[in-house]
Amino acid sequence: MSSSTSRSDDHHLLWSAPTRGKNQVNLTVAIPGSKSVTNRALILATLADTPSVLRRPLISRDTTLMKNGLTAMGIGIENIYLKGEHQWHVSPDALTGPALIDVGNAGTVMRFLPPVAALATGEISFDGDLRSHERPVAPVIRALEELGILVDHGGRYSLPMVVNGAGELRGGEIDIDASASSQFLSALLLIGPSTLKGISARHIGPSLPSMPHVEMTVAMLRDFGAEVDVDHRQNTWRVHPARLRRQDLVIEPDLSNAAPFLSIPMICGGSITISDWPAITTQPGDQLREILSEMGAIVLSHDSGLTLHGTGEIHGIDIDLHDVGELTPAIAALAALADSPSHLRGIGHLRLHETDRLSALTREINGLGGNVTEDVTSIHITPAPLHGGIFHTYDDHRLATAAAVLALTTPGIEIENVATTAKTFPDFPALWSSLIA
Repeated sequence: MSSSTSRSDDHHLLWSAPTRGKNQVNLTVAIPGSKSVTNRALILATLADTPSVLRRPLISRDTTLMKNGLTAMGIGIENIYLKGEHQWHVSPDALTGPALIDVGNAGTVMRFLPPVAALATGEISFDGDLRSHERPVAPVIRALEELGILVDHGGRYSLPMVVNGAGELRGGEIDIDASASSQFLSALLLIGPSTLKGISARHIGPSLPSMPHVEMTVAMLRDFGAEVDVDHRQNTWRVHPARLRRQDLVIEPDLSNAAPFLSIPMICGGSITISDWPAITTQPGDQLREILSEMGAIVLSHDSGLTLHGTGEIHGIDIDLHDVGELTPAIAALAALADSPSHLRGIGHLRLHETDRLSALTREINGLGGNVTEDVTSIHITPAPLHGGIFHTYDDHRLATAAAVLALTTPGIEIENVATTAKTFPDFPALWSSLIA
């Protein structure tokens, strides 16, 4: 195992996850804004012609890194708290260097901002956490080089690197293999309107993962006034040059972050309502409605959000999660507590996320007495009696929340570095504890 996924035995970082057992719940929860929507909106607002307002943005480590990266290149972003909600007022300006951008371990930051930096004048340097040096960014770098941008990466095609922008980007046709992450494709599409000729990107690799995130990118580009042509038969996306229009945008709740909360009544019995669940959305987390229904829940949509009713009985599932891989840790936790085996398929790309999620889930659930086996692109979960122990998170927020789900009926689980949840969900431990208590 690489150093970025090494275990920490520092007991000062352990959090005793609360246990509830089979005591039913009746809860209502407001989930913070979507990271994916917030970070895309920040970039599109940066490239718009006049200032935009982002209401209820997610304020977390990943979105703060994106915000800081844009301000480092000269963009004005003001945080205003008004009438009970946070607002980010984004004022476009000329993108300039020199600047040093910390990407942390945020995939959207390390992949979306280098193309934005190609539109700047001057040197923009990128670095981040140690794990960021191992995560793939080569397709984005190669695409920028094909578009005529000088990128200093020492021949590694990885972080750290320096993008040398000339203040404008010609654009054109690009072939890109986005099979390791749909973010490679979205990164190019987002800057398409701001190039001289637009961007025509053709995916040339194996199956493209997380297609809902690409659809989110396309929908948001159109919301900001871009013209986007999509040809799924040819795996081609064409973004025409355009002046993006300002938006006054309310950020949707992060539906993927709702997964552990929806798990509570499934395990304990009772119900939970997630406030403001959107009626129409491109977020992958919306598929939780169908997935959790198949695993035994009753899910109802209504004007005020979404309500899930659970009995405490969970059914195993055989499912391809290729397009919604970010839901895998939460579903794996439920599967470990189910009444029959589960097979979670099509998720080999999760080995390249914050950590190798397939190996980490296998190791940590088995460390609590579980029965999980992995292959290259899937995990098999056979429910088994669990016991307490330390659950290591490898600095992966979704591993931490999955462990909290397991602890609902398994006393004595201690989560190492639960603070990593701040990546996308500030104050998760406090909210979770208040609900379980």
